[in-house]
Amino acid sequence: MNYDVVIVGAGPSGLSTAIRLKQLCQQNNTDLRICILEKASEIGGHILSGAVLEPRTLEELFPNWQSLNAPIHVPVTHDQFLYLTEHRSFHLPTPPQMKNHGNYIISLSQLCRWLGEQAEKLGIDIFPGFAAAEVLYDAQGTVKGIITGDMGLDKNGQPTENYQPGIELQAKQTVFAEGCRGSLSQLLIDKFQLRKNSRPQTYGIGIKELWEIDPALHKAGTVIHTIGWPLDHKTYGGSFLYHWEKNKIAVGFVVGLDYQNPYLNPFEELQRFKTHPSMRTLFENGQRIAYGARTLSEGGLQAIPKLTFPGGLLVGDAAGFLNVPKIKGTHTAMKSGMLAAEAIFSNLNSSAEISTYSEKIQHSWIWKELYTVRNIRPSFQLGLWPALIYSAFDTYILHGHTPWTLKMSMTDRESTKPASQYQKIHYPAPDGKITFDKLSSVYLSNTYHRENQPCHLKIKDTAIPIETNLKIYDAPEQRYCPAAVYEIIQTPEQHFRLQINSQNCVHCKAFNIKDPMHNIVWTTPEGGGGPGYKEM
Repeated sequence: MNYDVVIVGAGPSGLSTAIRLKQLCQQNNTDLRICILEKASEIGGHILSGAVLEPRTLEELFPNWQSLNAPIHVPVTHDQFLYLTEHRSFHLPTPPQMKNHGNYIISLSQLCRWLGEQAEKLGIDIFPGFAAAEVLYDAQGTVKGIITGDMGLDKNGQPTENYQPGIELQAKQTVFAEGCRGSLSQLLIDKFQLRKNSRPQTYGIGIKELWEIDPALHKAGTVIHTIGWPLDHKTYGGSFLYHWEKNKIAVGFVVGLDYQNPYLNPFEELQRFKTHPSMRTLFENGQRIAYGARTLSEGGLQAIPKLTFPGGLLVGDAAGFLNVPKIKGTHTAMKSGMLAAEAIFSNLNSSAEISTYSEKIQHSWIWKELYTVRNIRPSFQLGLWPALIYSAFDTYILHGHTPWTLKMSMTDRESTKPASQYQKIHYPAPDGKITFDKLSSVYLSNTYHRENQPCHLKIKDTAIPIETNLKIYDAPEQRYCPAAVYEIIQTPEQHFRLQINSQNCVHCKAFNIKDPMHNIVWTTPEGGGGPGYKEM
């Protein structure tokens, strides 16, 4: 199938790219054939964020978004920033980046479904349930599209009676909008050496739950962020709690994946957080209705790779436009997609490298915004209190215009220390009312993979999980995975082996980032598999 533009990923950046391209076509009385591939079974099915939306880019894309019934109904009315100890909470001044006046509490999966509807009205082809599995190249090495994954293979990779081969989607330009740690994006970054002049990307993992709570306790529009307990002062992270609509709250915990202690369990840190005296009351008579997890790119300006290559480009979190101190990336992701569309439209008949996209990014408000906060996240390598002092100086005195640029000292997997240097962290057993286990949580994510298909999590060296990860790091994959995908099984002969429960996978990509030996490889599962988020 031939298109002018193929877009991989129907998140906010991919959908914004397609919509802006069609708007430009309408304004210039021309047309482009555009398609979007989405590996989830429906638009928004793999989309998870806090989320508080800064509507700046949405207003640029659809100035009339309110009359178009966008699913945005809850303006932020109140901000709180708290420091927690084990038993107490202390109010801190809300940093300017975290003030949310004019912003909205939303479900990003709902917003993407709405953007998908707008895209289809413009004549854009959207194919949910099809995973982009390979990149297509021409004889000169220029990207010329993608191949979708085969359907109907058995667990040994052999065709079944339901077999359908992948389809080639060829295009003059291919836009990779896969989100954080996209599999094809990583291959392209390596192939074209896009990180040659940038720092390695660093990441966090966000664990989120959606709750219905007692109406008497619900305060629509309230935004709460916390730092401190239950994390130690060397570990970057904190919580968010957003009072959304219809007595629902979104609660979550983000942990920087540069943490050192291999016994740390991000999922359990969220469970502990909910038991804090200042939080527990909210959940005691409530009901947990949804769960999910996703990694996010935290490297900031220093880690943005070269954005273009012959025949294609990177947008959104595939490139890493998250504003970490602001805890927002939807507005920057959407803007990057719009700028990509404008650059592509100016080079309609070209499959060459569109370098004007990078220039547009660097002359946009995205670059200015990320530049002024570029030193905040790296400063937390100093520890919590030194980082807060530095960040206040950087923000209030210098306004981000420092003559220096701080850097992360190592990759996330290099940060993991041997288990012998730490004591195990005691996490209380779940009570089934406020705190829960991973398997009951995965159930609420609506995750599904057809069981008789090849495992999409590939082990490069089968000896490493036991001989290195277990013996040196006490198998941290059992803890950093938020979906109980990895288990160490002891055999009757007192041997150990790694069992991969790939059917549980919520596609968070944490293993691909935190595995100490980088021994686990992500490949795309059959299209339509993975989580099925509705309101996340």
